[in-house]
Amino acid sequence: MIYALGIRENLRPFLEQLLQVFFVGMAIGLQRTVIPALAETEFGVVHGSMTAIFALVVSFGIVKGAMNFVSGHLSERVGRRRVLIWGWLAALPIPFMILWAPSWGWIVAANVLLGVNQGFCWSMTVTAKMDIVKGSQRGMATGFNEFAGYGGVALAGLLTGYLASFFDPRTSLFTFGLAVILLALAAAALAFIETLPFARAEAARHMAGTSSGPQPRYAKGPDSPTAGQIFALVSWRNRTFMALAQAGSVEKFVDALMWALVPVFLVSQGASLIEIGWVTGIYGFVWGGSQLWTGPLSDVVGRKWPTVVGFFLCSGGVIAFPFLATITGWAVSAAVTGVGMALLYPTLIAAMGDIAHPSWRGSALGVYRFWRDLGYAIGALAMGVIADASGMLQAGFWLTGVAMAISGGWLILGMEETHPRLNPAPDQEDADA
Repeated sequence: MIYALGIRENLRPFLEQLLQVFFVGMAIGLQRTVIPALAETEFGVVHGSMTAIFALVVSFGIVKGAMNFVSGHLSERVGRRRVLIWGWLAALPIPFMILWAPSWGWIVAANVLLGVNQGFCWSMTVTAKMDIVKGSQRGMATGFNEFAGYGGVALAGLLTGYLASFFDPRTSLFTFGLAVILLALAAAALAFIETLPFARAEAARHMAGTSSGPQPRYAKGPDSPTAGQIFALVSWRNRTFMALAQAGSVEKFVDALMWALVPVFLVSQGASLIEIGWVTGIYGFVWGGSQLWTGPLSDVVGRKWPTVVGFFLCSGGVIAFPFLATITGWAVSAAVTGVGMALLYPTLIAAMGDIAHPSWRGSALGVYRFWRDLGYAIGALAMGVIADASGMLQAGFWLTGVAMAISGGWLILGMEETHPRLNPAPDQEDADA
């Protein structure tokens, strides 16, 4: 069988993957608005304890990061579809734990399972898209993927804010969450097409020298690297991989802030659950929707500079947030941050896909996503500690803004352009000359 690459050539699996990542986004979005805002009144968190609230994000980040690494390596043995289904099975207890939680510890435990779900399921939607699209379409593919995922996050956050305002918060989250998980599990089991054969066929074509078009600058490594060798290559042995990995980790500071700190900050400023839902929802909707143009943009102008601009936009949007005092101001700041995230988020993934060899691309993406989602834990822990130590919620915003600016500077110095058309492999450059 000939495994042709391209979105048009593989439209059905592409759409199936978009549906899956939309459900994955909704699964995480159901915890974005209501749970942090009601941590004290509903789940017994001590008043003002930001470290306890951020434990929600820390547990999620550590587990999701580890599961990204595990799922990437595992999917190259058992396939993408099977790992996806396992991820949804892990999510089934979450709505029940939220409904019956007697303490905050149960919510933290539920987020551990959410980390397993996200590490397995979101990783597989990204990896599956890298399997079936052309190199010139990776920006578009990741843009659509993240649009669907973070559109789901934003929509779920907004809907649960409304539901919890008019109905019992726990019952609302239980009903919404269980419906999403069951629908996603059914779609994964009945309709998701396995894409691992596409990656194997691409690797075979590259090895045989029959690939067409500009050849990517695949990172140099062993022909059949072990998981440990791939981890080292992505983490520190390759300069561009290392720059991408640190960038992925630091950008999650922003999402940790929007998840746990922003709802608490807005409550302290007198905002309602619906207003909080709109502010965090605008961030998610702008981030998600903008990726429809930022992903394809990186296919035209390259990966490096959209990513760098995105980091500095996020830095400015986050630092401005605590200096504002109205819902409109916070919404504008959230929107600016969302545009910045849209510029950097799918582009980092596309850059990884550009230079990771197809025979171990799933594992390389898993390592990148390990470092990226570990950023949830690192950022949340740092923000919680600095907020509690200083007694100022604003300190978390300043920490995040400065970290994003420093990370953007690292990209300028440490990242090579990865787009195969703009910076092809040396043999291709010589042939063109």
